[in-house]
Amino acid sequence: MKTITLAFTGASGLPYGLRTLECLLSAGCNVRLVYTQVAQIVAKQELDLTWPSRAADLAELLRAQYGVTAQQLQVYGQQEWFAPMASGSNPGDGMVVVPCTMGALSAIANGASDNLLERAADVMIKERKTLIVVPRETPFSAIHLEHMLKLSRLGVVILPPNPGFYHHPQTIEDLVDFVVARILDQLAVPHQLMQRWGES
Repeated sequence: MKTITLAFTGASGLPYGLRTLECLLSAGCNVRLVYTQVAQIVAKQELDLTWPSRAADLAELLRAQYGVTAQQLQVYGQQEWFAPMASGSNPGDGMVVVPCTMGALSAIANGASDNLLERAADVMIKERKTLIVVPRETPFSAIHLEHMLKLSRLGVVILPPNPGFYHHPQTIEDLVDFVVARILDQLAVPHQLMQRWGES
Protein backbone atom coordinates (compact mmCIF):
# COMPACT_ATOMS: atom_id res chain seq x y z
CA MET A 1 0.00 0.00 0.00
CA LYS A 2 1.55 3.27 -1.13
CA THR A 3 1.67 6.41 0.99
CA ILE A 4 1.33 9.57 -1.09
CA THR A 5 1.57 13.21 -0.05
CA LEU A 6 -0.93 15.32 -1.95
CA ALA A 7 -0.74 19.11 -1.93
CA PHE A 8 -3.35 21.65 -3.02
CA THR A 9 -2.15 25.19 -3.70
CA GLY A 10 -4.07 28.29 -4.73
CA ALA A 11 -3.78 27.76 -8.48
CA SER A 12 -6.87 27.26 -10.60
CA GLY A 13 -7.52 23.58 -11.31
CA LEU A 14 -8.67 22.14 -7.99
CA PRO A 15 -10.84 19.53 -9.81
CA TYR A 16 -7.58 17.85 -10.83
CA GLY A 17 -6.50 17.70 -7.20
CA LEU A 18 -9.78 16.37 -5.85
CA ARG A 19 -10.04 13.73 -8.56
CA THR A 20 -6.47 12.66 -7.79
CA LEU A 21 -7.41 12.38 -4.11
CA GLU A 22 -10.48 10.30 -4.94
CA CYS A 23 -8.53 7.93 -7.20
CA LEU A 24 -5.66 7.47 -4.75
CA LEU A 25 -8.09 6.58 -1.97
CA SER A 26 -10.03 4.24 -4.27
CA ALA A 27 -6.77 2.49 -5.14
CA GLY A 28 -6.12 1.85 -1.45
CA CYS A 29 -3.33 4.39 -1.00
CA ASN A 30 -2.75 6.22 2.24
CA VAL A 31 -2.91 9.95 1.56
CA ARG A 32 -1.30 12.78 3.50
CA LEU A 33 -3.03 15.93 2.31
CA VAL A 34 -1.62 19.41 2.86
CA TYR A 35 -3.49 22.49 1.66
CA THR A 36 -2.96 26.22 1.59
CA GLN A 37 -5.36 28.95 2.70
CA VAL A 38 -5.69 30.11 -0.88
CA ALA A 39 -6.74 26.58 -1.89
CA GLN A 40 -9.77 27.13 0.35
CA ILE A 41 -10.64 30.22 -1.69
CA VAL A 42 -10.21 28.29 -4.95
CA ALA A 43 -12.48 25.51 -3.62
CA LYS A 44 -15.23 28.08 -3.13
CA GLN A 45 -14.55 29.88 -6.43
CA GLU A 46 -14.35 26.82 -8.69
CA LEU A 47 -16.49 24.21 -6.97
CA ASP A 48 -18.66 26.18 -4.52
CA LEU A 49 -17.13 24.19 -1.66
CA THR A 50 -16.74 25.79 1.75
CA TRP A 51 -13.78 24.21 3.49
CA PRO A 52 -13.05 24.72 7.19
CA SER A 53 -9.83 26.45 8.16
CA ARG A 54 -8.83 23.78 10.69
CA ALA A 55 -7.13 20.78 9.10
CA ALA A 56 -8.81 18.43 11.60
CA ASP A 57 -12.24 19.64 10.48
CA LEU A 58 -11.41 19.28 6.80
CA ALA A 59 -10.08 15.78 7.48
CA GLU A 60 -13.38 14.81 9.10
CA LEU A 61 -15.34 16.25 6.19
CA LEU A 62 -13.27 14.49 3.51
CA ARG A 63 -13.17 11.15 5.33
CA ALA A 64 -16.96 11.16 5.50
CA GLN A 65 -17.22 12.18 1.85
CA TYR A 66 -14.94 9.40 0.61
CA GLY A 67 -15.79 6.79 3.24
CA VAL A 68 -12.24 6.26 4.47
CA THR A 69 -10.54 5.96 7.85
CA ALA A 70 -8.21 8.32 9.65
CA GLN A 71 -5.35 5.97 8.80
CA GLN A 72 -6.05 6.26 5.08
CA LEU A 73 -6.49 10.04 4.97
CA GLN A 74 -4.60 12.53 7.10
CA VAL A 75 -4.89 16.29 6.56
CA TYR A 76 -2.32 18.90 7.56
CA GLY A 77 -2.09 22.67 7.55
CA GLN A 78 0.90 24.60 6.26
CA GLN A 79 2.54 25.08 9.66
CA GLU A 80 2.27 21.52 11.02
CA TRP A 81 5.98 20.81 11.20
CA PHE A 82 5.52 17.52 13.04
CA ALA A 83 3.70 15.99 10.06
CA PRO A 84 5.42 12.78 8.89
CA MET A 85 6.42 14.09 5.44
CA ALA A 86 8.43 16.94 6.99
CA SER A 87 11.26 14.50 7.64
CA GLY A 88 13.35 12.28 5.44
CA SER A 89 12.85 9.53 8.02
CA ASN A 90 9.18 9.24 6.96
CA PRO A 91 8.76 10.64 3.43
CA GLY A 92 6.25 8.19 2.02
CA ASP A 93 6.39 6.86 -1.53
CA GLY A 94 5.69 9.98 -3.56
CA MET A 95 4.21 13.45 -3.67
CA VAL A 96 1.97 15.38 -6.06
CA VAL A 97 1.40 19.13 -6.02
CA VAL A 98 -1.83 19.56 -7.98
CA PRO A 99 -2.62 22.23 -8.89
CA CYS A 100 0.73 23.98 -8.42
CA THR A 101 1.08 27.76 -8.38
CA MET A 102 4.13 29.43 -9.85
CA GLY A 103 4.91 30.67 -6.34
CA ALA A 104 5.02 27.13 -4.97
CA LEU A 105 7.02 25.99 -8.00
CA SER A 106 9.57 28.75 -7.40
CA ALA A 107 9.83 27.95 -3.70
CA ILE A 108 10.37 24.24 -4.39
CA ALA A 109 12.93 24.94 -7.12
CA ASN A 110 14.90 27.18 -4.76
CA GLY A 111 14.66 24.98 -1.66
CA ALA A 112 12.74 27.54 0.39
CA SER A 113 11.13 25.06 2.81
CA ASP A 114 9.21 27.87 4.54
CA ASN A 115 6.09 25.77 5.11
CA LEU A 116 5.05 22.13 5.20
CA LEU A 117 4.26 21.89 1.50
CA GLU A 118 7.65 23.26 0.50
CA ARG A 119 9.48 21.17 3.09
CA ALA A 120 7.71 17.96 2.02
CA ALA A 121 8.70 18.64 -1.59
CA ASP A 122 12.28 19.32 -0.49
CA VAL A 123 12.31 15.99 1.35
CA MET A 124 11.11 14.18 -1.78
CA ILE A 125 13.94 15.68 -3.81
CA LYS A 126 16.67 14.95 -1.29
CA GLU A 127 15.43 11.40 -0.68
CA ARG A 128 15.14 10.82 -4.45
CA LYS A 129 11.45 9.97 -4.24
CA THR A 130 8.85 10.65 -6.90
CA LEU A 131 7.75 14.30 -6.91
CA ILE A 132 5.19 15.47 -9.45
CA VAL A 133 4.23 19.10 -9.94
CA VAL A 134 1.19 20.02 -12.02
CA PRO A 135 1.79 23.69 -12.91
CA ARG A 136 -1.44 25.50 -13.74
CA GLU A 137 -0.47 28.68 -15.55
CA THR A 138 -0.44 29.95 -19.12
CA PRO A 139 1.53 31.29 -20.82
CA PHE A 140 4.74 30.37 -19.02
CA SER A 141 7.34 33.08 -18.56
CA ALA A 142 11.07 32.42 -18.92
CA ILE A 143 11.26 32.46 -15.10
CA HIS A 144 8.63 29.71 -14.86
CA LEU A 145 10.38 27.63 -17.52
CA GLU A 146 13.77 28.02 -15.84
CA HIS A 147 12.32 26.80 -12.55
CA MET A 148 10.72 23.82 -14.29
CA LEU A 149 13.96 22.96 -16.08
CA LYS A 150 15.85 23.17 -12.79
CA LEU A 151 13.39 20.78 -11.15
CA SER A 152 13.32 18.43 -14.13
CA ARG A 153 17.10 18.11 -13.98
CA LEU A 154 16.67 17.04 -10.34
CA GLY A 155 14.29 14.28 -11.40
CA VAL A 156 11.03 16.06 -10.61
CA VAL A 157 8.17 15.20 -12.98
CA ILE A 158 6.72 18.32 -14.60
CA LEU A 159 3.18 17.41 -15.64
CA PRO A 160 1.17 20.35 -17.00
CA PRO A 161 -2.57 19.62 -17.09
CA ASN A 162 -2.77 19.37 -20.88
CA PRO A 163 -5.49 16.86 -21.80
CA GLY A 164 -5.36 14.94 -25.07
CA PHE A 165 -8.33 14.48 -27.33
CA TYR A 166 -7.64 11.14 -29.06
CA HIS A 167 -9.94 9.41 -26.58
CA HIS A 168 -12.85 11.65 -27.70
CA PRO A 169 -13.74 13.29 -24.37
CA GLN A 170 -17.42 14.05 -23.94
CA THR A 171 -17.38 15.86 -20.59
CA ILE A 172 -15.18 18.06 -18.43
CA GLU A 173 -14.73 15.01 -16.21
CA ASP A 174 -13.20 13.14 -19.17
CA LEU A 175 -10.66 15.94 -19.62
CA VAL A 176 -9.82 15.92 -15.92
CA ASP A 177 -9.45 12.12 -15.92
CA PHE A 178 -6.94 12.27 -18.78
CA VAL A 179 -4.59 14.37 -16.65
CA VAL A 180 -5.22 12.40 -13.45
CA ALA A 181 -4.47 9.17 -15.34
CA ARG A 182 -1.03 10.56 -16.22
CA ILE A 183 -0.44 11.46 -12.56
CA LEU A 184 -1.39 7.97 -11.39
CA ASP A 185 0.84 6.40 -14.05
CA GLN A 186 3.83 8.36 -12.74
CA LEU A 187 3.06 7.10 -9.23
CA ALA A 188 2.61 3.51 -10.52
CA VAL A 189 -0.91 3.46 -9.06
CA PRO A 190 -3.27 1.21 -11.08
CA HIS A 191 -6.37 2.77 -12.60
CA GLN A 192 -8.91 2.40 -15.36
CA LEU A 193 -9.71 6.04 -15.97
CA MET A 194 -9.41 5.85 -19.74
CA GLN A 195 -8.63 3.57 -22.63
CA ARG A 196 -4.92 3.50 -23.38
CA TRP A 197 -3.43 4.31 -26.76
CA GLY A 198 -3.43 1.29 -29.05
CA GLU A 199 -6.01 -0.63 -27.04
CA SER A 200 -9.38 -1.41 -28.58
